[in-house]
Amino acid sequence: MMFWRQRPSGVWLALLVLAVLFQLPEPAFAQGAPAQGPAGPPAVPVSVATVTRKDVPDYLLGLGTVLALQTVQLRSEVDGVLLNVPVTEGQEVKQGDVLAVIDPRPYKAALDAAVARKAQDEAQLIAAKADVVRYTALAARQDASQQQLEVAEAKAGQLVASIAMDEAQINTAKINLAWCTITAPFDGRVGLREIDPGNFIRAAEVSAILPLSQLHPIAVTFTVPQDYLPAIQRALAAGKPPVAAFTSNNKSELDHGTLLTVDNAIDPSTGTIKLKATFPNANSQLWPGQFVNARLLLDTSRGVLTAPSAAVRHGQDVLFVYVVRPDQTVARQVVTVQRDDGVTAVIANGLEQGQMVVTDGQSRLQDGTHISIINGTQKQAANPPKEGG
Repeated sequence: MMFWRQRPSGVWLALLVLAVLFQLPEPAFAQGAPAQGPAGPPAVPVSVATVTRKDVPDYLLGLGTVLALQTVQLRSEVDGVLLNVPVTEGQEVKQGDVLAVIDPRPYKAALDAAVARKAQDEAQLIAAKADVVRYTALAARQDASQQQLEVAEAKAGQLVASIAMDEAQINTAKINLAWCTITAPFDGRVGLREIDPGNFIRAAEVSAILPLSQLHPIAVTFTVPQDYLPAIQRALAAGKPPVAAFTSNNKSELDHGTLLTVDNAIDPSTGTIKLKATFPNANSQLWPGQFVNARLLLDTSRGVLTAPSAAVRHGQDVLFVYVVRPDQTVARQVVTVQRDDGVTAVIANGLEQGQMVVTDGQSRLQDGTHISIINGTQKQAANPPKEGG
């Protein structure tokens, strides 16, 4: 009886084991799945740009200094008390505006005295001429000696010379009197006053009463290598080439102007030549003594093949770029660069229009490296932001 109770429990145990076995997943090798090999290196993320044809300006860069187009230190031409300075420091003035007044009274008195002396001499000359006429008639009748006639003629001549001297003294007095009022010789900006009203000043004074500088327009002088002189002369022969002035960090354009002239000599110690450009300076962005970067447009190359300067790499003896292949790998391509302004490289040989070149991430690349293009970089490179100017 007990044997009949134990037998069914063994059957149930066997059935339970079979059920568990049927629920287990099938081994990978039993499913026929291929064995996985080691994964390849990940694709290198890069930025790219498209090689295009476009017009490229040929710029010449130079470090420049801003100068007032005209500047003057206003000093007195006469001795006297400074009565008035009717302008404020920093004021914009026009040509002819009164800037300072010296006490004119001593010079007005000297003018009046010179005028009076001339009138006195002119009256004496009338009498002397009458004596000459009288002695001439008397001498003809032998009633006066020839000596008396000659004395009368000499006195008249002396008075003529005295009147000429009086006229010169009157002109001198007028000039001194005019110098008592100092006016602006050109439109400009008044600087800081150095002598206050009430002080006695002399013509030989070292210190100026105040400075005046013309800032509208204004000038910039900058130096470039002497090798560019023929190209600059050609540009000047075709007209006035444009010049742009930038801040010392090249981030902001300050003003547009034109090249005025080239210096008359090359500096032999540096092998450079100085150029001078003028700018309207309507917004007063340029200030005398300021350091700027000047950019001179020499010429424009039309329809040349270009790539971003960032794409061009320096090898041991050559320049090269990484060209993107259709299978998202790169190839190292040697190129010849005609010129490079730091933004755009003009390609003479080695590339074709429409090719894509890597502009960022080259340090991890070699021939055949797989890449992944960062979204948006191709579009940005094909249409780079324009430089100022």
